[in-house]
Amino acid sequence: MAEEKTRVDFNAPATLVERADRVVDVLDISRTRLLIEALEDELEEIADDEEFCRRLGDAYYDDRVDFETVESILGREEAMRMKLLKESIDREPPGPTLADDLPSDETFYDGPVSEWVPDEESNDDGESLM
Repeated sequence: MAEEKTRVDFNAPATLVERADRVVDVLDISRTRLLIEALEDELEEIADDEEFCRRLGDAYYDDRVDFETVESILGREEAMRMKLLKESIDREPPGPTLADDLPSDETFYDGPVSEWVPDEESNDDGESLM
């Protein structure tokens, strides 16, 4: 199925248009085809630029652009990666919760808690002297 077309009208320097017209004559294509291919190439190059991707990511994480914008520029896989990262950044980590109070040491250790006492063959730090 053919994609819907949108008419674009813009002003360009006359010398640039003349150069484009010379190129399309040699290539035997329309000016429109040349401009579409040039625009596609430029957009592909921009999407591969690290600085642009960083700026696009910042805009997405700050809610200045939506998922569909990222997807249309970078593709579905990269957009999904950014979406998952954003969701993990926005998520509040759950805090530990206890149903009851903490158990006593005796209950936890199933009896009295013994204390460590160095033996005669250890120094004060518990290191063996042998």
